[in-house]
Amino acid sequence: MIRVNVFNTSSNLPLLAAMQAGYFESLDLQIELQHTPNSDEQRAGLAAGRFEIAHAAVDNAVALIESGADAVIVCGGDAGLNDFMVRPEIVDFSDLRGKVLAVDAPHTAYALVAKKILKDRGLIEGRDYQVKLAGGTGPRAAAMAGDASLACAMINPPFNFKLRAQGLKSLGSQYDLLGPYQATGAYVMRTWAQANDSLLQRYLTAYIRGQRRVMDRNNESAMRDLLKSNFKLDDQAARDTYEALLTPGSGLVVDAAFSHEGFARVLSIRAEMEGLWGGVSPAPERYLDLSAYGQARARA
Repeated sequence: MIRVNVFNTSSNLPLLAAMQAGYFESLDLQIELQHTPNSDEQRAGLAAGRFEIAHAAVDNAVALIESGADAVIVCGGDAGLNDFMVRPEIVDFSDLRGKVLAVDAPHTAYALVAKKILKDRGLIEGRDYQVKLAGGTGPRAAAMAGDASLACAMINPPFNFKLRAQGLKSLGSQYDLLGPYQATGAYVMRTWAQANDSLLQRYLTAYIRGQRRVMDRNNESAMRDLLKSNFKLDDQAARDTYEALLTPGSGLVVDAAFSHEGFARVLSIRAEMEGLWGGVSPAPERYLDLSAYGQARARA
């Protein structure tokens, strides 16, 4: 049994598709899928051995490694499907002065992305806006819909489409506002990966096959049905979510390949926004071991 911990978002459709299609079972693997409420709990859970594999924005792996845990990133997934969502009265970024940014955790991943986007437009945390914790994407979207004090947040599908239906709007996609970014990927503890190389290869083989299944438009109807059943979406939201997943540049990456260009952006944002490493990005090799992925991709 492999325990896999994820955020309950559409970026995990390849994992759901692989489970539905029996790809894991065909490789003699059983999956226990867990949902995390936030990234702090996910990082702590992986380090404590409460599960073996985590899927999330890989900046969470960087943060975990920087805390002293011997974790490692083992594959990519997508380039960041987020929209910069705002309340209806917000017309442009200047309207966010004096407002509140809702985040999952203030020092990782999409919180840093949001802060970077705002900084590039002249808005500085503490001076021009405040930050409030609101949980992972689903809870964060719900909080934003219900709390008028939460003016903006990074929200990914399908929750960005649900917010649009409630009258909120986007000031732009993460990709349009920021450029290439290595978002969702899988990360594990390095000692577990070393002790379970064959198992990890089989897991990644099934995951890659799931990614291919999602990205094959011949399977669009089945994938939209899977989105509807897992996220309680209507036809339009499922259609929009599927299209977002397949959008070149910002959506799923072929074969869950890891973007070195996008990861360079992850590290540079962390260096700039958190003041780490003297403001200079470290060598990426410290955080990566893509050897099992390479074997899995060849096998898939």
